[in-house]
Amino acid sequence: MAIVLEKVVEKFYQGLDEGKFLGRKCPKCGAVEFPPVYACNTCGNLETEWVEISGKAKVKSIVMPAALSSKPEYAVFGKYAYGEIEIEEGACFNGVIVGMTKKKRKEAVLPLPCHAETVDRDGYKTVVFVLD
Repeated sequence: MAIVLEKVVEKFYQGLDEGKFLGRKCPKCGAVEFPPVYACNTCGNLETEWVEISGKAKVKSIVMPAALSSKPEYAVFGKYAYGEIEIEEGACFNGVIVGMTKKKRKEAVLPLPCHAETVDRDGYKTVVFVLD
């Protein structure tokens, strides 16, 4: 079986330029991978297809940045944290949560609804999650 490899990164960023969040869906088991990867992490199928992601998600865990984990380039986001994000389509991954403060973290009852937004960072677009 020959596998045709696409430029996943290029297609992903083209989608962001068009205002779309793209992932890969496995036609065998239905699992969605986001950020997109070639193989299905659920069943191992190597033939996945592009699918648009809704952008709706929930924050399942929150980690506030510390001296060694904070990134100066994230200062443009204002207050932020890292966390486990689960998108509506089912994929879980670590992401950046914009607008999270220590006070909000203490008061948070997880999971918290959020949504994806595209932001410009150093000349390219990236995906962050904003609390609803």
